[in-house]
Amino acid sequence: MSSSPTHDLADPRLYINRELSLLEFNRRVLLQALDERPPLLERVRFLSISASNLDEFFEIRTASHQERAALGIDTTGLDGRTSQQTLTEIHRVASGLVEEQYDAFNSVILPALATEGINLVMRAHWTEEQTEWIASYFRNSVLPVLTPVGLDPAHPFPRILNKSLNFAVVLDGEDAFGRDIDLAVVQVPRSLPRLVPLPSDVSQGKHDLVMLSSVIHASIDELFPGVDVVDCHQFRVTRNGDLWVDEEDVDDVLEALQGELPERRYSEAVRLEVTHECPDEVAQFLLAKFGLRVVDLYRVDGPVNLHRLDALHGLVDRPDLKYEPLTPRVPRAVRRGENLFEAIRAGDILLHHPYESFQPVLELLRQASHDPNVLAIKQTLYRTGRSSSVAEALIEAARNGKQVTVVIELRARFDEEPNIDLATRLQEAGANVVYGVAGYKTHSKMLMIVRREGERLRRYLHLGTGNYHPVTARLYTDIGLLTAREDIGRDVDRSFNLLTGVGRAEELEALMQAPFSLHTGLLALIEGETKRAQAGERARILAKMNALTNRSVIQALYRASQAGVEIDLIIRGPCGLRPGIPEISENIRVTAILGRFLEHSRLWYFHSGGKGRLFASSADWMSRNLLRRTELAFPIDDPEIRARLLHDDLEIYLEEGVRAWRLRSTGDYELLGGDGELDAQYKLIEAICSSSELQLESDSDRPGRFVFSGGNDRAASEKARRRKEKKNRKPKKRR
Repeated sequence: MSSSPTHDLADPRLYINRELSLLEFNRRVLLQALDERPPLLERVRFLSISASNLDEFFEIRTASHQERAALGIDTTGLDGRTSQQTLTEIHRVASGLVEEQYDAFNSVILPALATEGINLVMRAHWTEEQTEWIASYFRNSVLPVLTPVGLDPAHPFPRILNKSLNFAVVLDGEDAFGRDIDLAVVQVPRSLPRLVPLPSDVSQGKHDLVMLSSVIHASIDELFPGVDVVDCHQFRVTRNGDLWVDEEDVDDVLEALQGELPERRYSEAVRLEVTHECPDEVAQFLLAKFGLRVVDLYRVDGPVNLHRLDALHGLVDRPDLKYEPLTPRVPRAVRRGENLFEAIRAGDILLHHPYESFQPVLELLRQASHDPNVLAIKQTLYRTGRSSSVAEALIEAARNGKQVTVVIELRARFDEEPNIDLATRLQEAGANVVYGVAGYKTHSKMLMIVRREGERLRRYLHLGTGNYHPVTARLYTDIGLLTAREDIGRDVDRSFNLLTGVGRAEELEALMQAPFSLHTGLLALIEGETKRAQAGERARILAKMNALTNRSVIQALYRASQAGVEIDLIIRGPCGLRPGIPEISENIRVTAILGRFLEHSRLWYFHSGGKGRLFASSADWMSRNLLRRTELAFPIDDPEIRARLLHDDLEIYLEEGVRAWRLRSTGDYELLGGDGELDAQYKLIEAICSSSELQLESDSDRPGRFVFSGGNDRAASEKARRRKEKKNRKPKKRR
């Protein structure tokens, strides 16, 4: 029997600051841009993603701490830091991260692109012909949409849009009205492309481009005729991205959000970015205008909008510098033209995205919308995208007379507007639309179809770890389960009734549900392993998620480790737990995986005395998911599916030699398998997508488009290469 040493598990030194851990995740994303293994244009994308991630970090996380500090709220995080102390650390770490981003851009990415004939031509290197063409482009395509604002009592400082490109222009001399205005602001509309390809007749290479900021900078004097332009400096402000609506004090959440959305673009400023060359007096002037402090200023060595580099991926036609297209497999249980209700009734069906297609979910909705025996469809929607085939299928079902009920989370951050549009369209089609429960975000992913079969009604279900979003289903790793199990069906029915009606939470048969039984159920599962270890039995926890920050769960894991439970956690993002601390967490390993796809599935395995209990969930081990959202965790009981998931989405990431990151007790990460070529995601592509089973067109998002394909594009292209080499070989002379 293992003994558990007595330690104060509330000691702040045992915990990692959530914000600093999130910044560490973003550093790992940036390091993908420096890794020579991914194709070059994908590395550019990783740099762009690290920039957009940092934007969102300031919009949400930094903004939250700034609000608390301003209000004098002294609450502390897991690690004991106050909001003000956290802000100090954010500035220190984020400043270093920004410096690393621009060093990667200038010293690594730009030279690597130039080697491949892709040139972001800087102003100092423009030829005479290029200078003339760019000046003409400015006059014809840029100048007409720019509006200079000279700052004087009649022209106050303009409202600056969140994350927009702007110029502070220093002037000298009197204008036509005799005014001597020394500073003006030029706002750049988002409608203008940030990367401008140069035509072939002035290009020196196949892919020469210039940045819009350079185009404007070179011709800025045309906006101020007769006045000397002393200098101009890019700047960009990031604003608080949270929306606040008192749901219990409004008559309609949708209308309230519609009123708040326009204001978010001009909410409180949280960060100011300027170039290195911007004079201190200009930077101080801008800080004062936005109500920011010196610690909120970030100087950058290049364009202030690195995230716009993402456009390069679409502008440059170089398939050899991009990931090869992925053709997801359609599971054997789902065949072209087959009745999906029969297939699901025959047994549970696993969908492992993006290796397996999201198309069966769309096909199930399409079949349900036309099946005369289908009476009702109920679904939760968190993020679907602006043009959603899921939404179209639900609208079609409603128009066909099915009783369609949709629980739409209007407050899905940065997707509020498309979700409001979707809610309106569904209501117009005759669907019953609700917005969940006031005070609790609806984050669970569930679809229920009620079908009449003879004398009974049967429920068909899809439960998932990711959103009903066909695009992200090709980019994120997620789990979906199609089932007709009666116990799960009854639980899902009760869950929908709680979201749309009024009542007390009933005890569920198979599922765990937040904010009711999920947190306590999870703690009980961890405690079960702890007791088995204390009794001398084998105990094991293997879990994968996006984040771990809930204090009580972390403490339960510490106690489990002290008892001797073997614990492996695969956590993509922030982790508040410190692994490897002697006598506290020495039996815990934390691994992070970064690759072509964003790891997004949540799977939790407990040895459970040899029973091997496996759950998939929409929830991370965070307080907001476990206590302030509606979430589901569902069991994977089919032995074949359970064994496959245990390997394909858990154990494979822990194999020796796999490229992964290991969290140290200090809070930083060590790269494992760095010298090898073993990529777990590519192993799964080869194992799953190269199957000769039914394949799906990778560019289609519409239901009913099943086609056969012999394997994945990597294998097909390799075969084509070998055939070409064989064809081009010179035939041997016959004697």
